[in-house]
Amino acid sequence: MSDELVRERRGSVLILRLNRPEARNALTPGLVTALGAALNDAEADPDVRVVVLTGTGDRAFCAGMDLRSFAAGEPAPAGSEEAMAGFLRLVRGEVTVPLVGAANASAVAGGLELLLGCDLIVSSSEAQFGLPEVKRGLFPAGGGTAIGLRLPLGVAMELTLTGDPISAARAYELGLVNAVVEPAEVLDAALALAERIAANAPLGVAACKELVRLTVTDAGQAAERLDHWRSVVFSSDDAKEGATAFVEKRPPEWRGR
Repeated sequence: MSDELVRERRGSVLILRLNRPEARNALTPGLVTALGAALNDAEADPDVRVVVLTGTGDRAFCAGMDLRSFAAGEPAPAGSEEAMAGFLRLVRGEVTVPLVGAANASAVAGGLELLLGCDLIVSSSEAQFGLPEVKRGLFPAGGGTAIGLRLPLGVAMELTLTGDPISAARAYELGLVNAVVEPAEVLDAALALAERIAANAPLGVAACKELVRLTVTDAGQAAERLDHWRSVVFSSDDAKEGATAFVEKRPPEWRGR
C-alpha cells in the first residue's frame, strides 16, 4: 500500500485518507491506483459497510491532478489496470459500497470530482469547491462535466465555464454537500453519518444506492433493476430479521443475505 494513501478501520467503516499534504493531496498516478485498489478491497470485504474519503491537513481535501506529475508524463504503476478500474468506478459513482466524502478543506478539479463520486458529503466551513480546468487549458474530464446531475444547470455551467469556486455555505444551499461543520469536526461528522448508514440492512442500502443514482442517470435501467432488487431484498433473511426485530422490540442483527 502506498504511503500516499492511509487506510484506517473504525468498526464497519473504512477511512481512506489522501496523504500528500505538502502537495495539497494532489493526485499522482500512484495515489490514483492506491485509491482504486483500496476501493476494490472494500467492495470485496462484506465487513466494510461504508467508506469515508478524506484528506490529510487543513490546506486541501484534494487539489486535483498533480500538474508536475502530469507535465513530466509520470506513468501509472505497472500492473495497475484493475486498480485504475476501481478508481474510474469511483468518479463515475459506480462503487458498490456507500461513500461519504469528508472535505477537510477545499476540493477543486479532480478533488471535487472525487467528491462527486461520493454519495454524501460533509464539508469544512472553510472549504471551497470548484472546477478550474478551463483556466489551465483543460476541462473536467474525470466526471466533473456531470456536475449538472447534482446542481441546477445554470450553476453547473457557471462552475465549469468560469472555473471560479463557490463557498461551502453556497454548496450547502445548492445541495452539493449534506452538512457544513467546523474544520476540526469534519471527520467526526462524516463518521457519524457513515455509522448511521452502516447500522442499516446491507442489501437494502445496496439497492437504494444503485437505484437512486440510476433513476437520475438512466430511468429505464433503474426500472429493470428495481424488479431485480425487489426480488432479492424482500425475500432475504434480513427482511425477515427486520420485521422480527421490530415485533420483538430489539436491534436487528443483519447478515447481508
